[in-house]
Amino acid sequence: MELGKKTWVFADGDLPPHGDTEPLGHEALMVVNNGEKDAHLTLTLLFEDKEPVEGIHLTVPARRVNCFRMDYPVGEEQFQIPFGQYAVILNSDLPVVCLYGRLDRRPDMAYYPIAGYSI
Repeated sequence: MELGKKTWVFADGDLPPHGDTEPLGHEALMVVNNGEKDAHLTLTLLFEDKEPVEGIHLTVPARRVNCFRMDYPVGEEQFQIPFGQYAVILNSDLPVVCLYGRLDRRPDMAYYPIAGYSI
């Protein structure tokens, strides 16, 4: 059974800042590919104060899940997302299921999923 959609939008990217010795949290994009072929993804990043970054390429093998930490260099291009507000538009050549999550270690914060919209 094929699961998922080919286009996903996550509007609330906001990397937690670095602390004195380590990051105060991170965000991650989790992608499930239940299909029989590898899924090839292309990300576009939108920012409040700069031009979009397009063409970040990721691959999720067939019948696998991958977790992409967004505070690490992302994709084949190894793009480093700057701290602050951003949004992700994900396009896949095959249907996939996606979830975005944030771990925030600042006081009174926690881990929580970020709602996405699939088309």
